[in-house]
Amino acid sequence: MKKRVLLAEDHPDTADLIKFGLNSLGYDVEVAENGLQAVEKAASECPDLIVMDMTMPVMDGLQATSRIRQNPKTKHIPVLAATALALPGDKERCLASGCNSYIAKPFTCGQLDAAIKQLFASPTAQA
Repeated sequence: MKKRVLLAEDHPDTADLIKFGLNSLGYDVEVAENGLQAVEKAASECPDLIVMDMTMPVMDGLQATSRIRQNPKTKHIPVLAATALALPGDKERCLASGCNSYIAKPFTCGQLDAAIKQLFASPTAQA
């Protein structure tokens, strides 16, 4: 059975590219267009993993991840921060919000695959 990934990404072109990459890696992908939608879809869909952009409208990825962690139904879902926030301290802020791992944009499909496989191998590991 395919693993289900929730992709939270507000830029349609970026979402399409990442979704295509995830599909080619064998994942079923659902897209959320903002942080609030990500929180709602995480609760209703219970994906195996969430790939979370950090800068989105309505609710940013930091707030969305924090809300996902507060919900007993979704708190166990691994969250990979996939973001252009790559300044000193950004990775630490993402991890502090509840993300399990972090990958900076731009990234390759291979880098995304490696980050996801690491999370599935050890969901509590931080990279």
